[in-house]
Amino acid sequence: MMRNLTPLMLASASAAMAATGQATATESAAPESPRQPNIVLFLVDDMGWQDTSMPFGPDTTAYNRMFHTPAMERLAASGMKFTQAYACSVSSPSRCSLFTGANAARHRVTNWTYARDESNDGVGPNDSIVPPEWNINGVQRVPGIPRTYVGPSFVDELRQGGYHTIHVGKLHLGSTRTPGEYPYNWGFDVNVAGGPNGGLATYLSEKNYGHDEHGRATSRFAIEGLEKYWGSGTFVTEALTQEALKELDRARDYGTPWFLYMSHYAVHVPIDRDPRFYQSYIDRGYSPKEAAYASLVEGMDKSLGDILDWLDKTGEADNTIVIFMSDNGGLGAHGGWREGPQHTQNAPLRSGKCSLLEGGIREPMIVRWPGHTEPGSVQPRYVMIEDFYPSIMEMAGLSADSIRPDGKIIDGKSFVPLIDGTSDPSAHRPLYWNFPNHWGVEGPGINFNTAIRLDNYKLIYNYATGEKELYDVGSDITESHNLAAERPDLVKDLSHRLGTYLRSVDAQRPSLRSTGKPLPWPDEK
Repeated sequence: MMRNLTPLMLASASAAMAATGQATATESAAPESPRQPNIVLFLVDDMGWQDTSMPFGPDTTAYNRMFHTPAMERLAASGMKFTQAYACSVSSPSRCSLFTGANAARHRVTNWTYARDESNDGVGPNDSIVPPEWNINGVQRVPGIPRTYVGPSFVDELRQGGYHTIHVGKLHLGSTRTPGEYPYNWGFDVNVAGGPNGGLATYLSEKNYGHDEHGRATSRFAIEGLEKYWGSGTFVTEALTQEALKELDRARDYGTPWFLYMSHYAVHVPIDRDPRFYQSYIDRGYSPKEAAYASLVEGMDKSLGDILDWLDKTGEADNTIVIFMSDNGGLGAHGGWREGPQHTQNAPLRSGKCSLLEGGIREPMIVRWPGHTEPGSVQPRYVMIEDFYPSIMEMAGLSADSIRPDGKIIDGKSFVPLIDGTSDPSAHRPLYWNFPNHWGVEGPGINFNTAIRLDNYKLIYNYATGEKELYDVGSDITESHNLAAERPDLVKDLSHRLGTYLRSVDAQRPSLRSTGKPLPWPDEK
């Protein structure tokens, strides 16, 4: 048995070993700890589940054949494709859940944000229903701002864990004149073109990305920080990509792992024509509208391809995780932007952005984690946008506790077990959505809705009408068969689960204008 050695005895032994040329235990060449992986989170704005040449469903559709996204195909061929990845139905709620790990019902940023203290709720044909006083000023890292949720930031956690953190593109977390409006306050070391705006004035450098010839903003959605590209003919998607690559070149010199949040403004409206790709679609017989939209999608995909090329060229690919995701479903409710009848642009999914039907919440998602994801694999289990927080923490080798020291709760569940095949965190796990707001336009599944998905079944409850829709989305992806009348037992069970959850997180609901009385919870109707 080895006896206990005092520090003095250890020092003497070390000296003796050194004198005889023997190595001490501390001097022996111990294998270095593997470096934490670099991480790229590539987030697209308003990209629908079908806006890609690579199908995420069982069949290649007409929309899949319309688009050209070779970089997405390349990423999926070397990684894992998630076919049932979900986000919120609108940008701000998704991004707030992404950064804080909280479900939108908890953080209460349930509609899109911009100007401080201003609500962006619309007024529908039935103005007797009033949205609640939701958190119109977004999420923050510090208290003191009214109508906000103060939460953690996975990016700040990464920075504290040794990562150099880079933000490029759209942020859209806090309203103007609040600390949450800028990326630096969320843990980013670098910010390129990020702020409170949820969209952009124009993709065109010929219009100075929303500024006049004197440099004054001509739109509240003007993009700041890209002045060097004004008048250069550089589409904003390309300008952001070039800036990202420059920051990656710098990051390689730091000797630390890095995190790139490549958060594109594409493919959000306005649907400007990307001149690099537009004519090729016209030549193939596309209408000007669809050619413009397809060019936006291909420009986004080229950006992904350029980043993948950089990873290969620099030798960083083997130690870099790449995650691809969108923040909500594709646009379908606004006539004039896309061809075809409204609410059909995400077919076979129903409806689109702002709807709690599948077209508004199901997203294209791909993960490539060398040594973990099997190339060309497909993951059919469902995940939710708040899952990114604990998943990225686990990938980085950092703590992913669901209850943090500050008492904040992370609602998300790590999807790493789905990648490694160690367990199924989606099994019998309910997912929740809450949109007690009016978006400004009407459509299927849009406005004053809340929903739950449990295994294959999804229940949507409309606060204003009391209507309940029940779908088996496992076998009815088109949500064309409402089972509510056939399965009253299941409707009751899901309504109870949903109502219980909403009350447990202090969620909000609309009210009657005439009385101020809140409308019933789903299990009260």
